[in-house]
Amino acid sequence: MLYSLFAILLAAAVIKIYRLKKAAREITAAFADRLQTDTNTLIDISSRDKDMCTLADSINTQLRILRQEHLRYHQGDAELKNAVTNISHDLRTPLTAICGYLYMLRKTDDAAQMHKYLKFIEERTESMKQLTEELFRFSVIQSAAPEEPAEEVCLNQMLEDSIMGHYGALSEKGIVPAVHITETKVIRMLHKADVSRIFANLLNNALKYSDGDLTITMTDAGTITFSNAASALSPVDVNRLFDRFYTVEAARNSSGLGLSIVRTLTERMGGTVTADYQSGTLTITVTL
Repeated sequence: MLYSLFAILLAAAVIKIYRLKKAAREITAAFADRLQTDTNTLIDISSRDKDMCTLADSINTQLRILRQEHLRYHQGDAELKNAVTNISHDLRTPLTAICGYLYMLRKTDDAAQMHKYLKFIEERTESMKQLTEELFRFSVIQSAAPEEPAEEVCLNQMLEDSIMGHYGALSEKGIVPAVHITETKVIRMLHKADVSRIFANLLNNALKYSDGDLTITMTDAGTITFSNAASALSPVDVNRLFDRFYTVEAARNSSGLGLSIVRTLTERMGGTVTADYQSGTLTITVTL
């Protein structure tokens, strides 16, 4: 009787080991196949062993993550290629103009013409400077978190200061902003330099796209909206405004990084930023 029981247990163990080995071979083959083929099919095994099923589920989870990273990599690669093309064009155009004006500058002795050519060169140089500085800021922001600790920030005061700092540029475009800022002090623990950059980029965005108006509102809850008519935009443009390197034709000489920086900094500090486009009006909402 004892020997019969032992034989049964041994047979059961052999069958169990066989099924486990079969399941392991199935997982190995399926895993190798999923790595080599572009498919969303997950690993499935014949065994119903709890531990082997858990292993297969765990590998499937990692495969999903790997596919997402793979897709993100290819999208980023495509973004980068487009960005290099666009930025090369945006840098080459003023550089070509500068070379042309320098050539004409050497060919003339007329003081008025020389002044005119130098003014053109100065404008094109400033355009290139802005592009390269924005690229540098973006690389710094993406590569490292801020070193300084968060501090108490009065959002009301910072927003007012940013508007005043851009008032001259807004006036040059004929924009007189309608500003509605709560009198209640909105205090947050944030990185002051990042908040300043967020407001500056949003105001610069209004300078690029506004048809001549701008309404800025801040609520007691710390929600800030920048709203302006923007006929040059489309719903498709608005859906991509926060994408890296995306530029609208109406905003040439732009690296397409301004609003991407806004999103990165806002989310890094635990906030949210959204864009909405209704009846030709662009509204960007930031909550800190």
